Formats: sequence, structure tokens, C-alpha cells
Amino acid sequence: MIPCSVYIVTLNCGAWLQDTLESVKDFSEVIILDSGSTDDTYAIARSFANTRISHQDWQGYAVQKSLALAQCKNDWVLNLDGDEVLSLELKAEIEHTIQDNQIDALIIPINDVFLGVPNSKHTKKHAKVRFFRKSKGQYDLENKVHENVIVDGQSVKAEGDIYHYGESSIFVKVEKNNQYSNLKAVEKYQKGKSPSILKLVMVMPLMFIKSYFFRRNYANGWRGFVGSMINAFYAFLKEAKLFEKRSYNKRNSED
Repeated sequence: MIPCSVYIVTLNCGAWLQDTLESVKDFSEVIILDSGSTDDTYAIARSFANTRISHQDWQGYAVQKSLALAQCKNDWVLNLDGDEVLSLELKAEIEHTIQDNQIDALIIPINDVFLGVPNSKHTKKHAKVRFFRKSKGQYDLENKVHENVIVDGQSVKAEGDIYHYGESSIFVKVEKNNQYSNLKAVEKYQKGKSPSILKLVMVMPLMFIKSYFFRRNYANGWRGFVGSMINAFYAFLKEAKLFEKRSYNKRNSED
């Protein structure tokens, strides 16, 4: 068994969880913190000998993952979402990193499988710290969404991918972005950030250019165009909802 703990937070991830857990069945333990699934998430989790699942009311992305991380027993930890699958290449890299014992974390590319097709090899993927020494990493608990691990040590870019299968339809991607933009607007407001008319006007075309051209989503054909348009609208929603929140709170304070 690979001496590494995998931790996952779930909510109704039954559609993908079987493949997720199959990809880490050789790891010594898998910790799942579930926030109230009503599908077959629990049944799938309990069918894997190395997996332990328990309930925790939803506390927010960063806090929830911190609570799952605290349950891990190994020095090395890997975070996956319930709709993600570890590639064989990355699994081999993780084993080598543990054996070599020279660095503290891997920054791992996330390959978004949008509408059932992975990104082109020419697309620039987002990358996050997902594998690290438990003693060297912690979450920024102020982040409402897009939580990140802060590593006190050396991080290296991994070659292998984590495959993300959750964006199975345009409806799902748009719905997620609507939820995430709510959280990001609240986060910005609480940090005292002011909305900008210039940003409201410019953010959508600029983010489309970044996603479609700079991140090379054009290599994904029509899916890349659609995905880039949704990404751009997500950036617009974050700024628009910050305006909305400031206006709403200003009216309430004047009443």
C-alpha cells in the first residue's frame, strides 16, 4: 500500500465516486467527509476496504477540507474531490516523491473533462497543490470557494493529471458558477473590496480572451469556445454580485 492518506469531501457524488476510489485503492487510507448525501455515496464508499466515511454538516469548502485533513494519519496526504480521478502517471509520481523524500508538495494539473471530453494536450490547465506533507500544508480559511493549500516548503509541478469529471453538462457548469460567484462576492465584500464599473464592463471580454486564447481553449474546438464563454460570464457575475451586495447593504443601512 502507498503510505499516503487521501481525503475527500462529498455531497451526492455517487455518479463518479466509484471511479475516484478505484484510482486510489492502493493508498493506505481514504478519508471521506460527507455533508448529507442522499444517493449511493455511502454504499460505494463502504465497498472499499481502505475507505472510511463519516458525516459533517457543511462548514464551507476550506473548513470542510481542513476537518477531513485533520483525520488523516499519514505524513503524506492527497486531496481529491468526489468527481475526480487520479491518473496512473500521477500515481507513479506520488510514489516516487514519497520514496525520494526531497520535496514537500506537488502542484498538480487539473484536467477538466468538459462535456465528456478531456482537455487537449495543448490547453494550459489550472494547477493546484493537492499532494503534500501534512505537517507543511494548511488551508486559507478565509477563502469561501476555490480553496487553496498554503505550503511551508518546496513545491514542484507534477507531470501527471487529476481528471475532473464534474462538468458533465453546460447546465451543471453554469449552475456551479452561479453558486461559486455568490460565495466569491460575499468573500470580496467581507474583505472590504469595492466593486468597479470599469471591471464590470471589461472583465467579461478580457476573461474570454484569457481563457480562449492565452489558456489555449481554442484547441478544444466548440467545447473550448462554450467553456470560455461560461468562464468569462463567471468573472462578470462575481463583479456584478459584488455591486448587488453593496447596494443591498447600503439600502438596508439607510432604512
